[in-house]
Amino acid sequence: MKPFYRFLNIALICIFAQQVYAKNNAKLLYFSIDLKKEVGSTTWIYIQKGFQEANALHANTIIIQMNTYGGEVLYADSIRTKILNSKIPVYVFIDNNAASAGALISIACDKIFMRQGATIGAATVVNQTGEKMPDKYQSYMRATMRTTAEAQGKDTLITGKDTTYVWKRNPLIAEAMVDERTVVPNVSDSGKILTFTTDEALKYGYCDGVAENIQEIIEKEIGKQAYEIKEFKPSVWDNIKGLLMSPILQSILIMLIIGGIYFELQSPGIGLALGVAVVAAVLYFAPLYLDGLAANWEIIVFIIGVGLILLEIFVVPGFGITGISGIILVVAGLTLSLLNNLDFNFDPVNPKDTSKALLTVISGLILGFGLMIYLSQKIGTKGIFRKLALDKTLESNEGYIGVSTSERVLVGKHGVASTVLRPSGKVKVDDVVYDAVSSDGTFIEKGTDVMVVKYETGQVYVETSIR
Repeated sequence: MKPFYRFLNIALICIFAQQVYAKNNAKLLYFSIDLKKEVGSTTWIYIQKGFQEANALHANTIIIQMNTYGGEVLYADSIRTKILNSKIPVYVFIDNNAASAGALISIACDKIFMRQGATIGAATVVNQTGEKMPDKYQSYMRATMRTTAEAQGKDTLITGKDTTYVWKRNPLIAEAMVDERTVVPNVSDSGKILTFTTDEALKYGYCDGVAENIQEIIEKEIGKQAYEIKEFKPSVWDNIKGLLMSPILQSILIMLIIGGIYFELQSPGIGLALGVAVVAAVLYFAPLYLDGLAANWEIIVFIIGVGLILLEIFVVPGFGITGISGIILVVAGLTLSLLNNLDFNFDPVNPKDTSKALLTVISGLILGFGLMIYLSQKIGTKGIFRKLALDKTLESNEGYIGVSTSERVLVGKHGVASTVLRPSGKVKVDDVVYDAVSSDGTFIEKGTDVMVVKYETGQVYVETSIR
């Protein structure tokens, strides 16, 4: 038996050695994701799908290639959270700019690499026109930047018998990128928003290395070891879905849904307004449904809400519980479709997502009512709205004649035929002569007693009578 056990031991040693060799000679996998546009719904989709692919491929490191001037804070915060919770190390390569939202995302990464001449910082919250937002928005951003820098931890420095702990990324520097009032000794004086160049970022711990491309980053990290780079390639649908899931566009679609329904109710039949509302509803719900956010019951809630509003308008007198219930269900259906809830379980839903969803829907409703008021005043007056309503004035000098209805009082009165009626002619009633027609089409001789039996379409109708 000894030869057998000796053979078994040799075989196991060979297998173990082969596994060690394979492991040591396996290629390291780096997964790169481009973030070279404004931070928003599209880039959020890129990050979500990119991280999913990287996890499926068991990538060793994710590298975000960044060049952005910023974007929406809520999406930047979502990307930041995704990076901080990633089990795979995440690096960022700042190809040129990492401003505002880009700075927040970069600070969340495990390592920051910059091209010579790149910049990072200037994270003050501004509105769509570039104006600085009130301090409550800045306060949120200051805290978010600080806590993101703190998430990178501290370095332990031992000098003789003294041990000190130093932040890897100074939180005050992160805050100074938002608020010009933040003073960082020997780095930033009060009065200026902080933005670092590559050399400055390297000096103060906000850059881990300088490189010209991601290949240079990898080779500096691992030396001559074999590696492979996989790139995330977004599909056409990713870009379309990103556009349709933009809060601004979603608000516009809600506006078109509400405005389309309103103007359809103002005109007979089925027309353009209803078509606009239907197309807007499809564009609103379709990407949410395909992405798994909008469930069947949430869309049904919206449809029931619209039905109750129509019922209130056409069937139920006044405005009461039916209309109010309809409005509540419409708002609920639009809002719930934006949330990542599992049926009636809202545990996975982030409170920030709820606030964003409500803000999007309410903004759309306000825009919708504003559109209704605006177009109600403009339709039929000027521009393209002239073709949506009849604005022709019927002037008498152009041949348009109004028909008097005063002759209706003659019905039931007696008179006499002033001429022969064949079957039309003239009759005298109360000493006034009128054009008249025999009601049964028979001829009536002049001087015959007649009675007015009806008045229709501007015409007096008479028949013979005996006084």
